[in-house]
Amino acid sequence: MAAMTQTDNLQPILLHTGQHYDANMSQVFFEELELPQPDIYLGVGSGSHALQTARVMIAFEPVLEQHRPDLVMVVGDVNSTLACALVAAKLHIPVAHVEAGLRSFNRRMPEEINRILTDALSDLLFTTDRQANDNLRREGIPEVKIHFVGNVMIDTLLKHRERALALGVLEQFELKPAQYAVLTLHRPDNVDQPPVLMRLLAAVGQLSRQLPVVFPVHPRTRQRILTFGLDSLLDRFPALIRCEPLGYLEMLCLMAQAKLVLTDSGGIQEETAVLGVPCLTLREETERPVTVSEGTNLVIGSDPERLLAESDVILRGGGKTGRIPELWDGKAADRITAILGEVLR
Repeated sequence: MAAMTQTDNLQPILLHTGQHYDANMSQVFFEELELPQPDIYLGVGSGSHALQTARVMIAFEPVLEQHRPDLVMVVGDVNSTLACALVAAKLHIPVAHVEAGLRSFNRRMPEEINRILTDALSDLLFTTDRQANDNLRREGIPEVKIHFVGNVMIDTLLKHRERALALGVLEQFELKPAQYAVLTLHRPDNVDQPPVLMRLLAAVGQLSRQLPVVFPVHPRTRQRILTFGLDSLLDRFPALIRCEPLGYLEMLCLMAQAKLVLTDSGGIQEETAVLGVPCLTLREETERPVTVSEGTNLVIGSDPERLLAESDVILRGGGKTGRIPELWDGKAADRITAILGEVLR
């Protein structure tokens, strides 16, 4: 957004659909990252995939009819991404997709459906790595639409890393650098099935007996823990430190100084690659393979024994090392803005 506002021929309108509405997972990002408040807030809230997508479409259509923008830019792979792209395409308004071309090749993931359909609808596809370009070519996307620009999430990380490290988050949790782990968990395959969630939490609890594990609990996961009666299991592990979802800067501070990170989040795989922190991804596949081929990420699935085995390797001083992927240099937004300036002039 900052890059666009500094360009004379771009007049961006910032719209927040309200799909993510928890204060710790939405408003705090605007405040901490010094983002301008949205010009338009749709307030769609939660619901099933169909309901949420439909609500965004219904609310977004009159916005486009009123403003008639020259282009709609969507980011990522959430329901709002697809919903806004679909409405714009049907109104014959060009669509630009940031983070295009990512593929897990697992259509059980709702995000995968969102990615594929949004890319098919888009006129400009901004990719984070060259493997994404290859994915789009295989799906028949014309080369002229594909632009390898780097990763806007890494722009944000590099801009705010020093501010994050200055926070007293470690002191808050009574931790020391490189002597703790961080866990995030929210994917349906991990948290919606009681046996899977129980085994994962038990394994992480066992790991916490070797070093503390900070666990910012996603609202979805918190609800599943309560529903499945797993609170008593977690209470057996006092060094498995549960807390509310953290703000962006707090989470960045924790990850940057951790011994390892365990996650099923796509974005965290990218962030740990740049931070140089070993990451164990608790999924069977990743839509961000560059974090494995070049970064510090290792995809291990949800097997508790492997989780403990790979964690032990890291604790003994081993684990995966890597390098920062190509063009993850903090300038992705500038490249995107330059392309938009050419297209819209």
